[in-house]
Formats: sequence, structure tokens, C-alpha cells
Amino acid sequence: VGVIASSGGLGILIPPSIVMVMYAVSTNSSIGALFMAGVVPGLLLALFLGFTTWYEAKKGNYPREQPMSWVQRWDAFRKAIWGLALILVVMGGIYSGLFTPTEAAAMSAVYAFFIAVFVYKDIGMKDVPKVLLNSANMSAMLLYIITNAVLFSFIMTNENIPQALADWMMGHGLGVIAFRLLCNILLLLAGNFMEPSSIVLFFAPRLFPVAMKLGIDPVHFG
Repeated sequence: VGVIASSGGLGILIPPSIVMVMYAVSTNSSIGALFMAGVVPGLLLALFLGFTTWYEAKKGNYPREQPMSWVQRWDAFRKAIWGLALILVVMGGIYSGLFTPTEAAAMSAVYAFFIAVFVYKDIGMKDVPKVLLNSANMSAMLLYIITNAVLFSFIMTNENIPQALADWMMGHGLGVIAFRLLCNILLLLAGNFMEPSSIVLFFAPRLFPVAMKLGIDPVHFG
């Protein structure tokens, strides 16, 4: 529980992040800007987690593994390089202008398929239909949520509900800080029952207009 609670945020912050893509799609924000914004916080979080782990291990005098030789280190790196290269394919392709974030998703899927089946051999060709079926099920669920979220967002915008809520908060002196606290409480409660992508698709269209009304930067809010 401790490991998940402390390090789970890294998967969202460090690009390529599926949750960031979901937020960008839901709010019509820049995926590239969100990816760039997540790099420094993600690296800082990784640094602090690493330091905490080192400090606790040193204070508790935890047992250590024997130091690896440079041959063993190179062998481990050589085996891991195919998986690590996925980040280079996605980020390098986007920021070099070779393809858009959407096309990067397709490229990463093809690359991951090739590496999993032919290099690491984690799955065989007979397992591919099951993987595709699971992906189709997940995609259908997310598309259903997106459809309802967009429809609900349209109704709320058409009725000026976000603007009225923002005006009410500002009129009662509940500014940006109070709004962000409210958002965190909502996300904390929702996180007990829903997975991140669903939470973003459900709450982003509702909270985003209020955040814009309060003058919060869309990337910062993301």
C-alpha cells in the first residue's frame, strides 16, 4: 500500500501518460504542453522517493545485494534497452515533429507488440486475440464514458452552471485555493471507486470551466 500510494503518481506525471492524454482530450488542451509540464515534477518526485528509500535503508541498516560487475550491469541494460526505447520512440517522435501524439500512440502500440512478441516473448501469437479483445473492451468502456461526459458537459455549459458556480464561489470569497481543495477532496473520494482515466473523463469536463473562470492555467490545472 505504501509503495503504491507514494509512487503511483509517477506513472501519471512522467510522460507518456495516458491520464494526461485523457485530460487533454476532455478539455481540448495541448497534449505536448502537458507532457512537458509533467517532466520536472515527475523527476523531482522520483528523486525524493529515491532519497527516502536510501535514507530509510541506511537508517535501518537493511541488507544489501552484492555489487554487480560491469559485465552484469551491461547485460541487464542490454536486456532492458528495448523497453526503455519506447519512451524515446514516443517522446522523440512527438517533439521532432515526425508524428502527432495520436499517431505516437499507434506507433507505440505497434512497437510494444513487436517487442513483446518477438524480442521478450512475454506473449505468443496465440495470446494476441485475447489481448486485442481486452483492449476492445477497455476502449468501449472509455468511449461510453466519453460520450456521456461530453453530453453532460454540453448541458452544463448550455445552462451556464459552471459560470454560476464560479461566480458563487468568488462571491463568497472561496477563490482558487478553496476550489483546488474541493477538487482534491472530490478526486480523493472518486479514487476509492474508479480508475484514473474514468475519473478524468467524468470530472474534467465539469471542473474545467470553473477553473478557467477562476483564471487557473489549463495545463497547471491538469
